Amino acid sequence: MKLESQFIGQSGAFLDAVERASRAAAMNRPVLVIGERGTGKELIAERLHRLSTRWDEPLVTMNCAALPETLIEAELFGHEAGSFTGATKARAGRFEEADRGTLFLDELGTLSMAAQERLLRAVEYGEVTRIGASRPIRVDVRIVAATNDDLPALAAAGDFRADLLDRLSFEVITLPPLRVREGDIGVLAEYFGRRMAAELDWDRWPGFAPHVMNALEDHPWPGNVRELRNVVERAVYRWAAPDMPIAHVQFDPFDSPWRPRPPEHRRSHAPAPTGAAHAAPAPHVSVSYDTVEDLRAAVDAHERAILAHALGKHRWNQRQTARALGLTYDQLRHCIRKHALMEGED
Repeated sequence: MKLESQFIGQSGAFLDAVERASRAAAMNRPVLVIGERGTGKELIAERLHRLSTRWDEPLVTMNCAALPETLIEAELFGHEAGSFTGATKARAGRFEEADRGTLFLDELGTLSMAAQERLLRAVEYGEVTRIGASRPIRVDVRIVAATNDDLPALAAAGDFRADLLDRLSFEVITLPPLRVREGDIGVLAEYFGRRMAAELDWDRWPGFAPHVMNALEDHPWPGNVRELRNVVERAVYRWAAPDMPIAHVQFDPFDSPWRPRPPEHRRSHAPAPTGAAHAAPAPHVSVSYDTVEDLRAAVDAHERAILAHALGKHRWNQRQTARALGLTYDQLRHCIRKHALMEGED
C-alpha cells in the first residue's frame, strides 16, 4: 500500500492492480477504481495522475458523498452570483479547477441522477455550464472515479446511468481486499510497527510476539489497510515494554467492560448477548474441526493461545492475568510452565 511516496505489498493480486494503474496512467481516458473501504482507491488515483502527462497540472479531489445533493452540482460545475440563495459571488467548480489536470470523483455511486446527467455532458463534450450561466465553458479534464458500489448492478436497476458508466469505464481497476493479499499483512504490520516505534523514539524495533502476528493474519480486516494501520500503531504506542516483543493487540478500540449500552429501543431487535456482558472475544485459533486428529494437542493449542493473549493483554502481570482468567496464581504458573510461556519467549 502506498504511504507518502511508496507502495508496500508483495502479493500478486496487489501488484497486478498497481501495474494496471501504471499502464493506464499514460492513456488520456477515464478510469474507474473499485474497491472496499480502506483499500487505497484514492492512492491509485494519485498514481494515475502522477504517472500521466498531466502530472504537473492540478489533481482535484471531490468526495461525492460528503455534500448534500443540493450542493453537489454547484460544487462540480460552479455557479454565478445570485443563482441560488447564498450564492453571493461567482465561483468556479471542480471541473474548472482541474482544467488540464485530473479530477478524482470519490464515492461516485452516490451522485444524484441530475448530477450524473450533467457529468455525462461534461465527459462527452468537454463542456461545463455554471449554475445560473447561459454559456458553457470548455475544459480539458481527465476523470478518475472511485466507488465501493457495484455500478453495473446499479445501472441495471436504473439507479445509475448506463451511458455514463459506459463513458467512464474505459479501464476498471479493482483493488483486492487485504484479506486475500497473501503475505501482505505481515509486511504491512512490520512497516507500520517500525514507523510507530521510530516516532516513539524506541531504540529498536522488538517485533510482534508470534501469537499476535497469528491474530493479525487471521483477522478479516473489514477496514483493510486503514484498519490495519490503526490497530498496529495503537498496539505499539500502548506497549510499555519496548525491549520485549509486542504481546497484545486490540482490534476494536471501543471494546471495554464499561462501554455504554445502546438504549432499549435500539437493541430490541439485536440478538441477545451470550455470556458476560461486553466480554472480549476469545482469541481466534485457526483450526478445522474436521481435520483434528489429536484432540489433546488441539485443546492444548487453544489453551496456549488464550494464555498468551491474556498475558500480553496484562503486560505479563501474572497476578492480574490469573484473576482475569479465574485461576489461582499457582494454577497460572503451572499453565505457563506447561506451555513454555516464559516471559520474553513469545
